[in-house]
Amino acid sequence: MSSQLTQRDEYTLGHHESVLRTHLWRTAENSAAYLLPSIRPDSRILDLGCGPGTISVDFARIAFAGSVIGMDAETSVVAHARAHAADVGVDNIEFLQGDVYSLPFPDESFDIVHAHQLLQHVARPVDVLKEAFRVLKTDGLMAARDVDYGGVAWYPRLPGLDEWMTVYRAVHVWNGGDPDAGRSLKAWAHAAGFSNVDVTASIWSFASETEREWWGGAWAERVRESTFASHAIESGLANIEALERIRTAWLSWVASPDSTYLMPHGEIIARKASVGHEP
Repeated sequence: MSSQLTQRDEYTLGHHESVLRTHLWRTAENSAAYLLPSIRPDSRILDLGCGPGTISVDFARIAFAGSVIGMDAETSVVAHARAHAADVGVDNIEFLQGDVYSLPFPDESFDIVHAHQLLQHVARPVDVLKEAFRVLKTDGLMAARDVDYGGVAWYPRLPGLDEWMTVYRAVHVWNGGDPDAGRSLKAWAHAAGFSNVDVTASIWSFASETEREWWGGAWAERVRESTFASHAIESGLANIEALERIRTAWLSWVASPDSTYLMPHGEIIARKASVGHEP
């Protein structure tokens, strides 16, 4: 979404426990498999919007002779990430609170800049990618993965979940983001100065009893307790009654053994070419 259309630049979900719980599920294997073959043992990696640091720590294990910096805007989440790294004994990593529009690093600092589920939530994704371009070394890689809510599918088609999708997309846009970011990553990378951009896609699926309880249960909490709920009400896009209908639908979805949820993601690996060199 164009920054000219909104003055907001907010994370739609916030950092409620139900949000952090799903973020802690993320690993390099289930969220960044497309990037893993490109990580060398001595890679220097910057992980933007790192959240609680689970993916960042996995990167540090792979780049055992290199280093990883994870950066997030939320101080409490950075503290959580530091504690996680200490708990698992990974020490070639550090976590910083920072602004993705103004990275506190010199030009040509990193071999890889990574962003998972970040660009959908910022009002100026091209500016974030321009900063990534700046801090990448020549021939360095920008890797990004974002969901595309325009392609999300679920069964059964409960009216309350149709309402959830309508409200979620509207709140996401109200906050300055783009819920369909997955399809725009290549265009945004080109606009930021990357000329060599490879595109892939992958899907998260939730269908087993454990997966339904975890994903649907988290959303049943989010629609009442997280920043999403307060933003939905503040924006006038939903009221308490609507959020209760959505919560009930998620609980019904969890309870049905036939339930399935499919969440597609766009992925890019964009290379910073040397000056005057067109791949």
